[in-house]
Amino acid sequence: MSVSEQPPGAEVTGIAAGYAFDGPALELGALLWNGVCHPDARIRVPLPVLNRHGLVAGATGTGKTKTLQLIAEQLSANGVPVFLADVKGDVSGIAAPGRDGERVRERAGQVGQEWRGRGFPCEFYGLGDAGPGVPVRATVTSFGPVLLSKVLRLNQTQEQSLGLIFHYADAKGLELVDLKDLRAVVAFLVSDTGKAELKGIGGLSTATAGVILRSITAFEQQGAGDFFGEPEFDTAELLRTAADGRGIVSVLELPAVRDEPQLFSTFLMWMLADLFGGLPEVGDPEKPKLVFFFDEAHLLFSGASKAFLESITQTVRLIRSKGVGVFFVTQTPKDVPADVLAQLGNRVQHALRAFTPDDAKALKATVRTFPKSPYDLEEVLTGLGTGEAVITVLSEEGTPTPVAATRLRAPESLMGPIDAAALDAAVKGSPLYGRYAEAVDRESAYEKLTAGQRAAEAAALEAERASREQGAEARAPREKEEPSLVEQVVGSGIFKSLARSVGTQLGREISRSIFGTARRRR
Repeated sequence: MSVSEQPPGAEVTGIAAGYAFDGPALELGALLWNGVCHPDARIRVPLPVLNRHGLVAGATGTGKTKTLQLIAEQLSANGVPVFLADVKGDVSGIAAPGRDGERVRERAGQVGQEWRGRGFPCEFYGLGDAGPGVPVRATVTSFGPVLLSKVLRLNQTQEQSLGLIFHYADAKGLELVDLKDLRAVVAFLVSDTGKAELKGIGGLSTATAGVILRSITAFEQQGAGDFFGEPEFDTAELLRTAADGRGIVSVLELPAVRDEPQLFSTFLMWMLADLFGGLPEVGDPEKPKLVFFFDEAHLLFSGASKAFLESITQTVRLIRSKGVGVFFVTQTPKDVPADVLAQLGNRVQHALRAFTPDDAKALKATVRTFPKSPYDLEEVLTGLGTGEAVITVLSEEGTPTPVAATRLRAPESLMGPIDAAALDAAVKGSPLYGRYAEAVDRESAYEKLTAGQRAAEAAALEAERASREQGAEARAPREKEEPSLVEQVVGSGIFKSLARSVGTQLGREISRSIFGTARRRR
């Protein structure tokens, strides 16, 4: 490694002094200087600053997943709940003790680690019925028009129209639980019966409705239909601790949807937005309430509108004061917008490659994001081995620590997936399984609109029949007749709910958060 001309001992001592914190801290590894590992120079991150967010970046295969595992283990041990997205299916091993071996012992000796294999309390989740895990579902109403527009790949005009559809459904008490509810409302609003409903507030063009309906159909064909429905997952479940005081590690199993990365990245943003809407302000607690690792973060920002990026930035900035730390995990810092990157106080940068001109440009841009350092960071970042990283974090006073090339500790849990039988047993043995496993399809917008359409058709037929059977004007009027079928239909609760907006949500707009997601009461 290329370093300054100052004596190595002075540089090592100076950097190590920047990580000598008095309070509780997570152990990341040992300082690397000029190719030599110094086990007495411990690189750490204070526990209280982990709600100041962070970035874990690096090329594929450089050890980002193991870094997440290492940090998650220590957070759990300190009583902090953790959320991890398991995109490749290899994080489930955090529930089982790691295997001792020559490589583990060698790494532990290099960094001064007293390694012992142990597992950590875990809950495993899946998106809907896709793959293993307790099903995580959201209602369409809760997801909101902004996030849904992102995942449906709608343009700005179509996003605004979708917002109008949500507004109408809220006002009319038409609950949007799943995608068939949304499709039914869209179809109703461009039908002969419903097209007049939105005239006073802008209307919905047939062309835009067609685009939205086609996008919903394509979305369902990708298997996304099962992600929307009830019972809706309560994100407060992510804040639990185990009976022994350790934080529960919530692992969202995503291998089954790895071919639809934008879907799961947007779904992760829904979870974060829902947490934001439900948590109280706590300022800077002694330790975070939750640390949320946002894997494949570049997918969230790819093709995002300006309004969407502004919403992400605002969520990340404000959720810190609610005790939640967010770590974005991606390949290079340039994948994260500058306004979001500016909110990330803790950095773990694994190796970068410079095989192409674009790679070289990204390397130079990454180097510029670090504080001034005695390292030649361009050389260091391209020379790091697997399980090594360049680190800078916030001190207990909130100032950046010196840049430190670091050989990271070995995780103490299993570095790989647990077997399928053990995973299935963990899922079905969870206290949450009975609460969320079975989907519920209650009466909502689809059922109400379908019933209303049938009632209207029946009323029209009855009116036509009654007209034909009307007697001559001279016929004596009946003394007191029972209400006709048309009168019964028009007076029915279903018909009134469509015509006069009667229902449990009459006249009420759902209060929405930054992303337009509905806020639940906790």
